[in-house]
Amino acid sequence: MTIAPLLATPRPKRFKLSITPTALIGTVLFTLLVLVSFIGPLVVAAPQLDALSVSQPPSSHHILGTDYQGRDNLALAVRGGSDMIVLAVIAGTLTTLIAVLFGSSSAYFGGRVDALLMRATDLWLTIPRFILLVVIASTWRVESTVSLAALISVFSWPVLARQIRANVLSLKEREYVEAARLLDLGPVHMLFRELLPNMAPFIVVSTIQSMTQAIYQQVGLAFLGILPLKDNWGLLFSVAYGQNAIYFADAAWSVLTPIASICLLQLSLVMMARGYEETFNPRLRSSR
Repeated sequence: MTIAPLLATPRPKRFKLSITPTALIGTVLFTLLVLVSFIGPLVVAAPQLDALSVSQPPSSHHILGTDYQGRDNLALAVRGGSDMIVLAVIAGTLTTLIAVLFGSSSAYFGGRVDALLMRATDLWLTIPRFILLVVIASTWRVESTVSLAALISVFSWPVLARQIRANVLSLKEREYVEAARLLDLGPVHMLFRELLPNMAPFIVVSTIQSMTQAIYQQVGLAFLGILPLKDNWGLLFSVAYGQNAIYFADAAWSVLTPIASICLLQLSLVMMARGYEETFNPRLRSSR
């Protein structure tokens, strides 16, 4: 094989962003939730305990009612989102980084490296990861959002690593990659200049999907009472459920408010993932 024809082969054209309505709505909704969660606590005072307003229904004074301690549910919702959003972003990013490291290295180097990394990945896939996560989180008390995000990411990367590997194996067959290999540009150049940039759309969407999974796991841990005592949405839901608020119409708002907040956050992420997938791959739109 000669190098000249390969060098004459054009690189794949950069995609032109034409954002879909789904991606736009999801991005706007996520941005609003971020603004409310991080700026809202600077404006909304911390809700105070009020024994005379325990488990009240919505009113002019408490738009979303109060919880079992008489605290305003709306104020709790405003002040409880930042912790969950930070965890989702950190866990989603770390999960993607680990998956990219394992998957791309396995596909690029091949041979024994591929066999070793994929056997480790397959072994990790056979472990009941959420159960192990519960055991570890309950044995060694997790005291910070960053620590919990790192712990979640350690258990969340294997499936994505296999997807990354499959994509890199496909890209390795492209002629412009073969040309770069014949020029002996080195593994760092090959991975970070030739392979991974052309996987950017897939990596972005995968990161968003990893964020949604991190939120589910955080809510699951909160429901089991294994999280630090912070008024995030997962813990608010867990505590209200534990107080049997769901069985009383007036008190049910302390359960519905954090559930609605979590659903809105998940909806924004799902719409972003689906919308950006259609943005980066117009064939998905044409097939609908």
